[in-house]
Amino acid sequence: MRAAAIALLALIVAGAALSLVWTPWDVGQIDVAHRLAPASLAHPLGTDQLGRDLLSMLMAGGVPSLGVGVLAVAIGLGVGVPLGLLAAAWPGWLDETIARASDVLFAFPALVLALLIVAVFGPGASHAALAIGLYNIPVFVRVTRAAARGIWARDFILAARLAGKGRSHISIEHMLPNIAGTLLVQAAVQLSLGVIAEAGLSFLGLGAQPPAASWGRMLADAQTLIGIAPRLALLPGLAIVATVLGINALAEHIEARRA
Repeated sequence: MRAAAIALLALIVAGAALSLVWTPWDVGQIDVAHRLAPASLAHPLGTDQLGRDLLSMLMAGGVPSLGVGVLAVAIGLGVGVPLGLLAAAWPGWLDETIARASDVLFAFPALVLALLIVAVFGPGASHAALAIGLYNIPVFVRVTRAAARGIWARDFILAARLAGKGRSHISIEHMLPNIAGTLLVQAAVQLSLGVIAEAGLSFLGLGAQPPAASWGRMLADAQTLIGIAPRLALLPGLAIVATVLGINALAEHIEARRA
């Protein structure tokens, strides 16, 4: 089951990557004469209410979902990990300041952050990634801080300190390699949450904007047509579920390899 989920994730990622250079039909091509057409050789998954090819839209819709998730994880890692290492290496006022600041940021859900950012900068995939990334920062601060503090008490760290290595040197040379597996698993978890969050933001019109395809906006557009053409909601919904299951399966595989 895990292997099948990972294989399906690889297929979705490959389709999204392929859509950057080629799709069976132009995602923005409207053909009202063939709206809601059933599956055929020309359109293997049929068309939507505007006559757009569903297969092409599903392929292209994976780009903002995966792209926003990856960028949000990169923001979380790039800011949260260094702060977590600092907090673990310098207990006291610095540790307390970073921990309390993380708590404050963690109190704002990604949707609230997205609303604030959209109010200032306007809707868009990059702004959605920024909102989700800001939410990821305190998550990685907490994980990094907890994992690193447990290692600081070990004998090989004491030996490194007796050898004259500074806390910054130890954090980079010894801490990061020892907590990399934990961070990788957490990154996979946050990536799956990022895909769901991006779909939710796009559903509300805060994510990728037309004419770019998005699974979340496909779901929003299909709301009034579920009784007529349920596949319009079913296909992007299944794409989101399959992607999240695949990422979680990958995280479980990584965790099993670490154990």
